[in-house]
Amino acid sequence: MSARSQDRPRRSRVSGPAPETPAGWRQTRRGSKASKKAKRQLKRYETKESIASAARVTQRTVRDVLVLLAMGIGWLLAFAAVFLLVIFGVNRFARWNAVRVAERENSPQARVERSRDNLLIIGLDEKGAAKGFLALRLDSGQDQIYGIAIPDGAFIEVPGQGFERIGESWNSGHAVSLDAVSNFFTVPFTGYAAVDYSVYQTAMKAQSLEMILGGEIETNLTDADRERFALAFDKTSTENVALVPLPVKPITLGSQTYFEPQRKEVADLVETWWGVRIDDAATVTRVIVYNGAGIPGIAGQAAQRLIRAGYRVVDTRNADRFDYATTRVIVQNGPAQVGSEVVETLGVGEVLEQPADQKVADIIIIIGKDYTTPAP
Repeated sequence: MSARSQDRPRRSRVSGPAPETPAGWRQTRRGSKASKKAKRQLKRYETKESIASAARVTQRTVRDVLVLLAMGIGWLLAFAAVFLLVIFGVNRFARWNAVRVAERENSPQARVERSRDNLLIIGLDEKGAAKGFLALRLDSGQDQIYGIAIPDGAFIEVPGQGFERIGESWNSGHAVSLDAVSNFFTVPFTGYAAVDYSVYQTAMKAQSLEMILGGEIETNLTDADRERFALAFDKTSTENVALVPLPVKPITLGSQTYFEPQRKEVADLVETWWGVRIDDAATVTRVIVYNGAGIPGIAGQAAQRLIRAGYRVVDTRNADRFDYATTRVIVQNGPAQVGSEVVETLGVGEVLEQPADQKVADIIIIIGKDYTTPAP
């Protein structure tokens, strides 16, 4: 090679500066892929986190709602329990108070006081048979007199005789008639006056009681009570006297006519004039008396004793046998305490509880051989 060629610089094949290879080209591209992948992963994470967060929020919301609901139910149950306890307490107190009121109203002193303005007028025919019973109430505060006339053929519960014509009660004495009327109306009658039946009829027709006590055949009134009634009868004008026949339904059997009292109409009259509800279970205890001792008349005697203590006797009859040694007081409706009160009234007996789904009586009494009739 010549020296000249050696001194001349060698010509490059590429003109101009060589372009630099973009630094990090591969790295940028790889980074872009990684970034996209990371973004996708981040997005998936964010999505999962959002779902999980929403689930947690929903779970917390449901939990809070359930807690509030449970608290609400708890408060509601607590309120209901308190309400029921209050209602139970009020009902229990009402029953207790009704029993106490009934005890006070049926005490001997209270019954005597309540019977003070009541009088039973009995009309007798020439043979001494009872033909009519006039249950009177004297309302001295209003200067009024009310009366319900019971025909002798009216069938009611007669102590010792069962369901019988009330006229038959007189054959056993005035006490049985008084008890029969008291039991029927659940109103105490302790005073009576027997008069001639013609006088009785005149009083009913004239709606006047003047002189009805002028010639009575017999009476158990004291002189003071007789004078008090006579004065009230004489001064009360006919406009203030209401004497009505007992609401009855005639029933003819052969040649005999009987009368069935119409209970609802009778109850309305008694409530209006005496303020007493005949079938009020809260104040009137209904009993059936059976003779389980085999002693004639003992069930009737016990029934009279119960009537005077304020019980309502709905039936008296013989028991299934006559060898009961101990009187049984079977409570079928109401608390056992009522049975204990019956035992206290009778002076003997054991209380048995046998609930029964019947509306006729609250207590069944089987008189045993241990029962003795109290001295008059």
